[in-house]
Amino acid sequence: MKNLFLLLIAFTASSAFSQFKNVALPLPKKATYPYSQVEPSIYINPKNTDEVIAGTVMNDYYWSKDGGETWKSRSIKSKFGVNGDPCMLIDTLERYYYFHLSKKGDEILKYGMVSQYSKKLKGKFKYQGHTIDNGKFHDKEWVAINRKNNHIYMTWTQFDAYDSGKKEDVSRILFSKTFDGGLSWSNPKVLSSTQGDCKDNDLTAEGAVPAVGPEGEIYCAWARNDSIFFNKSTDEGETWNKKEQYIIDQPEGWVIDIPGIYRCNGLPVTACDVSGKEYNGNIYVNWADQRNGTDNTDIWVIKSTDKGESWGKPVLVNNDKTNRHQFLTWMTIDQVTGYVYCVFYDRRNSKGRATEVTLAVSKDGGDSFENFVISETPFEPNPKFFFGDYTNISVHNGVIRPIWTRLHKGKITVHTALINQSQLEK
Repeated sequence: MKNLFLLLIAFTASSAFSQFKNVALPLPKKATYPYSQVEPSIYINPKNTDEVIAGTVMNDYYWSKDGGETWKSRSIKSKFGVNGDPCMLIDTLERYYYFHLSKKGDEILKYGMVSQYSKKLKGKFKYQGHTIDNGKFHDKEWVAINRKNNHIYMTWTQFDAYDSGKKEDVSRILFSKTFDGGLSWSNPKVLSSTQGDCKDNDLTAEGAVPAVGPEGEIYCAWARNDSIFFNKSTDEGETWNKKEQYIIDQPEGWVIDIPGIYRCNGLPVTACDVSGKEYNGNIYVNWADQRNGTDNTDIWVIKSTDKGESWGKPVLVNNDKTNRHQFLTWMTIDQVTGYVYCVFYDRRNSKGRATEVTLAVSKDGGDSFENFVISETPFEPNPKFFFGDYTNISVHNGVIRPIWTRLHKGKITVHTALINQSQLEK
């Protein structure tokens, strides 16, 4: 009994206090956006895990040559404008990509999604392209890559007219692809047969994050009307199922109220295991919702083992027994081991707004998750400050680099943690 008591103490301590070094990324000297360093994206070079790149709103770029121990940063430009929602990627040719929203003059988000890449780590983004220019409002893009051929696939939301309450104005999920490093993009395909509204709320179709399967399949889930939907293509996005598949309820919708947070969402993230290991081909969808109460937001994962034809039961990712909030989750897969990782904000260890960051890892194909606090200290956000809409994480061969925004006493900073899978095995 005494040994069990000591074991419980040790477990509680390891769960409640971070054992991992946190590193703050330096704000670029020419950063001008008042809420710079929100909505971070991060990517590890699979060919050289010492190289890590990151991006934050509005147009800031970061790079590291030593695995994230130290960083340099700069603000970038584009002839199509740079207007946030950064998404980072490195292909097998070691081209460093920065995808983002457009802003040309006073026309915000009406010039499609912008793709830039640099041949050098420090980010000289000379090679640029963009998706459709149709005068609509384009928002919340994300990409996936087929590493066998470097084909890149992008999904996003198109609004006929942002914030319009007119019935004729609708939102749709679009898909486009590039075979030349983002210099040119295909005419978009519509993935969502059922349209959403344009109010950027629970009835809007949003949260499209694509994933590539072992045979080149393309998968994508998104949220609308208190539900999560899914579509897939088996011919590189040329054709999709005529009607998207409902996979699960999202009680209280994807717009979530979290005390102290300017705005928050539970939008889904899709990922597919192409590791070639035991769970190869599994499709995972990760999201947050309030099925357990509006004061108890939780993180969930659901999986399909048959290419999206059917789906299992949702698995609770956060393993606490409290009625506290966990929110703004992101998920990725280590495509060497097949392990599934989620990073999210967590209030299980506080009674107020004090917020920590938790890493969850599954080694059994998403059936269970072990949780680790990875932030060195908690922070208390202020709802008067824009906090961004997502966190992010990149993992390769046991090298784990989450990234998150910290808002404490009115100061916004962005951080990563230096974690290796071997540390989680202790």
